[in-house]
Parts: sequence; C-alpha cells; structure tokens
Amino acid sequence: MKIEGKCHCGKISITAEVDPNTATACHCTDCQMFGGGPFRTVVVAKAESTQIDGDPKEYTKIAESGNPRIQAFCGECGTSLYATDLNKTVFNLRTGFLKQREELIPKKHIFGDSSAKWLKDLDQHQWFPKTPQQ
Repeated sequence: MKIEGKCHCGKISITAEVDPNTATACHCTDCQMFGGGPFRTVVVAKAESTQIDGDPKEYTKIAESGNPRIQAFCGECGTSLYATDLNKTVFNLRTGFLKQREELIPKKHIFGDSSAKWLKDLDQHQWFPKTPQQ
C-alpha cells in the first residue's frame, strides 16, 4: 500500500510502501508520554521504500529493550513522524499524519500491561461529532 503524509505545518513530507497488516498500537509509557495520549499507532516501512522530504528533528532514547531508538518529529510544528533504529533500516511511521490513517487499523496492541484501563470501556462513554456546546 502506498502511503503519504505531511506534518501539520507542511515542512516535512513522507511517502512509503507499507503492509497495512503491520499497523500496531503501542501502549508503552514512552509512547503515552511522547504522544500525549493513551497510545500511538504505527505502520512499518522499510528504508528502501521510504522517501522523507524535509529535515526532521531527532531525539535518541534508550528503549525498554536497551536498544537506542531515534524518535523523529517536525522541529517547527512538533508533529510526531517516526521511530527508527540507528542505521535507519526500518521506520515505524506514526499514522496520525498520514492521509491513509483511517485505513491503517492496528492488527495488534503491544505493551498492554501499561495501557490506560479505561480504553476497554470506550463504548460506554459519550461521543459527540464535534465539541459539544456548553
């Protein structure tokens, strides 16, 4: 599947070929902290099929596994773009900035032990099409 997306301000764009079956929701505490929400969804793209236009800012953290992981984002608007290894062989593209995000349904959820417990009850919460009037 061909995917494409731009950061919020448009300074960085990414295109890639991905297998939609690799879409994963990560509930680790790092993803919660970096993403500002209960999880982040990614889809895997190999380096040879990924084109990045623009200059993402990068931050390297040590993962729970002990491996260094590069976290990339737009230095202007802060859009989270991807995580990758130090050699940049595989990119875990954040799906939120992709045009095809609705088609990239997570097939698995990882780090379930640290997931927000209220996620299992979402169907019992009120849903509004837009911000409700006060």
